[in-house]
Amino acid sequence: MEPSYLLFLFLLLCGDPELCYPQTLWLLPGGTPTPVGSSSPVKVECLEAELVVTVNRDLFGTGKLVQPADLTLGSEGCQPLVSVDTDVVRFNAQLHECSSGVQVTEDALVYSTFLLHDPRPVGGLSILRTNRVEVPIECRYPRRGNVSSHPIQPTWVPFRATVSSEEKLAFSLRLMEDNWNIEKSSPTFHLGEVAHLQAEVQSGSHPPLQLFVDHCMATPSSSPDQNSSPYHFIVDFHGCLVDGLSESFSAFQVPRPRPDMLQFTVDVFHFANSSRNTLYITCHLKVAPANQIPDKLNKACSFNKTSQSWWPVEGDADICDCCSDGNCSNSSSSWSQIHGSPQRSKLTSRNRRHVTEEADVTIGPLIFLGKANDQAVEGWTSSAQTSVAFGLGLAMMAFLTLAAIALGVTRKCPTSSHHVSLPQ
Repeated sequence: MEPSYLLFLFLLLCGDPELCYPQTLWLLPGGTPTPVGSSSPVKVECLEAELVVTVNRDLFGTGKLVQPADLTLGSEGCQPLVSVDTDVVRFNAQLHECSSGVQVTEDALVYSTFLLHDPRPVGGLSILRTNRVEVPIECRYPRRGNVSSHPIQPTWVPFRATVSSEEKLAFSLRLMEDNWNIEKSSPTFHLGEVAHLQAEVQSGSHPPLQLFVDHCMATPSSSPDQNSSPYHFIVDFHGCLVDGLSESFSAFQVPRPRPDMLQFTVDVFHFANSSRNTLYITCHLKVAPANQIPDKLNKACSFNKTSQSWWPVEGDADICDCCSDGNCSNSSSSWSQIHGSPQRSKLTSRNRRHVTEEADVTIGPLIFLGKANDQAVEGWTSSAQTSVAFGLGLAMMAFLTLAAIALGVTRKCPTSSHHVSLPQ
């Protein structure tokens, strides 16, 4: 193939520079362009509020330099900066200048414009040696966090915190197996056993949160009403596990598995003056920022019988001092003073989830076996006694029937007698 033919074919294919050079520049979120090649003639830097475009005057890689006056940015024709550098041409524009358009996608804000090379004849000639070219330019910004045009700390609540506070939190209270790995399959207990309770919050897209059990109350029914039924506080005074003060070893688990999870054990019990063999536990759960230092209102404290003192799951020990006298706030934290006389709807599930920013979550019923007046055991005993009595009655009737039959047969049979004569 002749060299002249090869040159003609090359010019035919590359006569339009759009076929020889990529048009779109993809920008990384940090403002660093992703060049198609190491010698890309157009480079873009995406800054916080502006973009900087640097154009190599050897735009087509032919060794012929383009004129700075032939280069503009956007449909408004923004002019390049005056530069002493004769090899490159620079543009500096705000994101909303030079007819820049903006597009909102699922995960990014995309600002787009274009670099235009529109050659004009020079030296009074009527010929051109380069083509008109548009190079699309994009700057992509991820839709996360706050974007500010000034490096200052805002004094208002950031947008992320505002949106997060409008989203709801999912609180849960679960009954777990002894190893804490799975949820307990049966709600039955015997006195002397330990219930393993796990409180948790699903925070979604919120900033990191720390969960606290503010107070828990046990009742024999699903309505935690102090006025109509016996009750017992397990946790009170903004996080004091007061059930551990009695003859039990109830305590929070240390350390907690995650900031948004809190585990504690309760030695099972029943109400002495109640005929029920069921128990419901209702806890008020709340959250605080994970980086907030625990205090008297946000704490998890257990009573250590060995040292006869209160110890927190995290934080300084003095935040638990108020657990001894119950003065952990300006007002008492007992259930009735916080909630009045709460009337709860009847719960049929022992694992009930509530969706709110603070929640009263009820778990139950916990069923106790082996209790003297256990209704379930009483029912079984009554049934067994009835079955035994019924069996004894049938046996007695069978015995009497057999006796009557035997007596009748005896009366029907003739009596024979033999006289024996003794020899003289």
